[in-house]
Amino acid sequence: MLETADLPAALGRIRRVTGLPVAFGGLVSADGRQMRLTDFAGTATAALNGLIVTAGNGLGGRVVTSARPGRVEDYVADPRISHEYDAPVCAEGLRAIAAVPVAVGGSVLAVLYAGTREPIAVGGRAVEAMGRVAMRWGTEAAVRREVARRMAELETAAARGGRPGTSAREWEDVRLAHADLRTLAAETSDPALKARLHQISDRLVAHRPGAADGNPLSPRERDVPGAAGRKPLSPRELDVLAMVAVGCGNAEAARRLGLLPETVKSYLRNAMRKLGTHGRMETIVTARRLGHLP
Repeated sequence: MLETADLPAALGRIRRVTGLPVAFGGLVSADGRQMRLTDFAGTATAALNGLIVTAGNGLGGRVVTSARPGRVEDYVADPRISHEYDAPVCAEGLRAIAAVPVAVGGSVLAVLYAGTREPIAVGGRAVEAMGRVAMRWGTEAAVRREVARRMAELETAAARGGRPGTSAREWEDVRLAHADLRTLAAETSDPALKARLHQISDRLVAHRPGAADGNPLSPRERDVPGAAGRKPLSPRELDVLAMVAVGCGNAEAARRLGLLPETVKSYLRNAMRKLGTHGRMETIVTARRLGHLP
């Protein structure tokens, strides 16, 4: 799901990365049949405000149906597009325009435009830069959608995990969900979404076996610095431990977290040092006992 509030920021990024003076865009309707232009940066008139673009028509409509970037050097004279929207485009004085789709799961959910009032072609590098902005927004939307899909499952897993007599298989599901949450949090650059993901993963940890009765620590664990108070592990160290806990090797953990394998090894070594452990299995067992993992 795309957030309309994110559109102005995307347009601002497009103007910065392309150097083009005008940027605008809008979300595609749920049925994919039309798009309404709602946000603008650098426009001189209100001619395009609220314009409804039908799928297949004009430059933007072609982008909606093809799910591919498009560009024209002189909008009103280009024979490759239909010309239902020449009047508002001319009123704004636009000549060269490029448009890119924001796609999630194969569906175009928005179109981002950039253009100039000069008949100078929008170059391939500018279109590629626009594509990167669109991809970033689409990735954020994909993460949000995945979070929405998993949210009920995770909340149910947390509640189920807190019941006495929870089976080992059910706890494995909880731990897999916890690792997925840490992966999603690593993929998103949205601070609010990242905080929400960490909040839910913390709830899964809070329902670990033994948490309700205080989960007493062994003498050795009580001697670990920070065991009885603050958490000694950094967020990235917790991310790595969550991956290791569900059986990921260093390479797989690195792929899921967007890190290098050597970086994963470094975080794992740091976690072992802080927990006073030797070996992956002992580290995971101790991390669970100390309340760092479900």
